[in-house]
Amino acid sequence: MKKFALIVAGGVGARMGAEVPKQFILLAGKPILFWTIQRFLDFDPGIELTLVLPENQFERWHALCREYAFTPDVQLVKGGQTRFQSVKNGLDAINEEGIVFIHDGVRPLVSHQTLSNCFQLAVEKGNALPVAPVVESLRQVTEDSSRHVDRSQFRLVQTPQTFQTSIIQLAYQQPEQAFFTDDASVCEAAGISIHLVDGNPENIKITTPVDLLLAETLLNKLP
Repeated sequence: MKKFALIVAGGVGARMGAEVPKQFILLAGKPILFWTIQRFLDFDPGIELTLVLPENQFERWHALCREYAFTPDVQLVKGGQTRFQSVKNGLDAINEEGIVFIHDGVRPLVSHQTLSNCFQLAVEKGNALPVAPVVESLRQVTEDSSRHVDRSQFRLVQTPQTFQTSIIQLAYQQPEQAFFTDDASVCEAAGISIHLVDGNPENIKITTPVDLLLAETLLNKLP
């Protein structure tokens, strides 16, 4: 089945304390976004790539591609005001049936095994949500107290959230809601059951300077 990677990269780098949008911050000598895209190309060189960026970052993207001689065939799509709108714009640019991986541009450590797990389950059941177990204690906070909750009942959600294209495109025809925090929540609101699959614990989202240091340490250790 045909594969599509929809990479969403709309960050501005505020929590990184950087003037450069976080997807363009250097990681081990090249922009984070390049590492992320390369993961998908290593998984399947024939995958069709769509990159969603704020329109005012298009020229920066082209300039960095020239500077680093990074030459993948990437379709650029203008981002929206929210993640929901950005993903919808990207999905609208995909015109064929297949499997689409919707991935955060600042998750450069997704493993080949996670991508394979997501693809196989999405082919079989229509979607796949990569998750990781919670390894620290959790407390639920209320207005005036807190209480322990059983961490075994919870999972950390990762990307790529992976879908048969017709399923996710139909789900994104709904009006946007405040509780749409990811693609799985959009699908659930459309009445679609979500299927979980093992992600990889290194598949972190680079948001803070600590994340960047950790990613540099892990980068060369993933298969």
